[in-house]
Amino acid sequence: MLSCKDLVAQSSDFLDGQLSLRERLGVRAHLAMCRHCRRFIRQMKVSQQVLRQLPDAAIPELDALAERLAQQRRKS
Repeated sequence: MLSCKDLVAQSSDFLDGQLSLRERLGVRAHLAMCRHCRRFIRQMKVSQQVLRQLPDAAIPELDALAERLAQQRRKS
């Protein structure tokens, strides 16, 4: 059976559907037993959904905001 560390290492491939049948079964068996890893996978799925909704092109206003926030953080 996979360890939590092994599951984390395979999580992206699992969510992207890039694991073999044997690897998927190992991940699913671990998830059936480990609530912490189930929570981790749920959080990864939410992160993927949010990232997919971001625009592909850079937004100049967003870059400027990020730079201002970084400058304020450096000052404090």
